[in-house]
Amino acid sequence: MTDANEWQGPVGASWATHWRRTDRSFGPLTEHLLKRSREFAFDDVLDVGCGAGELSLALARGRPGVAVTGVDISPDLIAAAHDRGAHLDNARFELADAAEWNPAGGAAPELIVSRHGVMFFAEPDDAFEHLARIAAPGAGLLFSCFRDRSENPFFTEAARLLPQVEPAPRPDAPGPFAFADQGRVAGILRRAGWTGLAFEPFDFAMVAGGGEDPVADAVEYFSAIGPVARTARELTFDQRERFIARLRELAERNLHGGLVALRAASWIVTGRKR
Repeated sequence: MTDANEWQGPVGASWATHWRRTDRSFGPLTEHLLKRSREFAFDDVLDVGCGAGELSLALARGRPGVAVTGVDISPDLIAAAHDRGAHLDNARFELADAAEWNPAGGAAPELIVSRHGVMFFAEPDDAFEHLARIAAPGAGLLFSCFRDRSENPFFTEAARLLPQVEPAPRPDAPGPFAFADQGRVAGILRRAGWTGLAFEPFDFAMVAGGGEDPVADAVEYFSAIGPVARTARELTFDQRERFIARLRELAERNLHGGLVALRAASWIVTGRKR
């Protein structure tokens, strides 16, 4: 489980430091979300859990006439997004919880997007009801989220190298896989006032390592921001040395064409405000 305190503290700070790595790892997903965004007409868009701003900035660059607002609860990630978007007049970023955020000046988002940011809501029913309330009539919804952990080798292959298996969180606990269950997510959205729902499975190669030494880069990725980073930091010296050696072997097995990548499985979810 990754809760708000972690995103507002060490997790958010680490992701902000390594935003180039996360942009690279989610690159194919970002491109696909941009493609799917063309199915909607909008002049005002809200990016939920915008992180360091990659999706917001891509939307703003591609649509200069559209107002893009990214919100996130991590001050470090918002600072990174501010710095990256300083040259774009149509992109702005706010430190806020999307479950409580309200647009200024009576504006209303005509599209709500998120790249893997919606799985961390403490109360997802309330959050999506709030988003429906502030959205424009007929507003579109477009977000991505991970499918089941068992379909995501990017997570499971690294986790199985730890000295002991981490206990699985509750399926509905806020975290990377909280929205894996299509039926549960559809129920949340329908109750909150969203309709015309569609779920598209989208698999992509999630990059962990590249550059001059892709294997070393991948080891650093998994140690700093990967799915097992927090647990790895708590290992003893000997345990960590063995774990790093196993990570190197995992990276070497998944090195192809100068990149270390493992499969990630996601849902692309679309809908409309009822």
